[in-house]
Amino acid sequence: MLSQYAVLSEEAVVEIPAHLSFEEAATLPCAALTAWHALFEDDCLKPGQTVLTQDTGGVSLFAIQFAQAAGAQLISTSGSDEKIAKLKKMGVVNTINYNQKPDWGKEILKLTSMKGVDHIVEVGGGGTLGESFKAVKIGGHIALIGVLSGMQSQVNPMAILMKGIRLQGVYVGSRSMFESMNETISLHKIKPIIDRVFEFEEAQDALRYMESAQHFGKIVISVGGN
Repeated sequence: MLSQYAVLSEEAVVEIPAHLSFEEAATLPCAALTAWHALFEDDCLKPGQTVLTQDTGGVSLFAIQFAQAAGAQLISTSGSDEKIAKLKKMGVVNTINYNQKPDWGKEILKLTSMKGVDHIVEVGGGGTLGESFKAVKIGGHIALIGVLSGMQSQVNPMAILMKGIRLQGVYVGSRSMFESMNETISLHKIKPIIDRVFEFEEAQDALRYMESAQHFGKIVISVGGN
């Protein structure tokens, strides 16, 4: 909230998982909950299924961690070889650099024996939906949670009909979802990936750093005194 003090209703807060710091817990309300909602609330991810994540923002990295905890297989895309190396350190075996392979939907079909993936956490929007339609399996699920590539799109919706794709918009989640997510985070001792922590007085620097798109994971602004 970028404030040192705030007054909230007791119904508007949840208990922090005991193994997390305040900085780590601060990453949960938006990015983590959105990823949880995308994978487990509207179309429950099952062990052995395949999840595709895009890029290395907070939602995508949480989706990777949750999918790993659920025993799913992962494929991740990024436009940076440096970030792909970090994805591999997280345990993501199959990665694609979309700058080198802009038709990455076809590459994902090859990786899945032409079946496609079960779930896609779609953060690009209009600029990536066309490839996601290629990459998803028949009857697969696409959670649309962002439009980072822009609002304009020339995507042909025919694939939704012909493949029976379930395309669903996801916008954060509810308190009950948050509590279910926190139980899983506590059980698996999941630690949020934080790229950098800025002090409260450095808020403008934090925003500039976010704008640079150099980060891998979350950027946190600390009010101190934790």
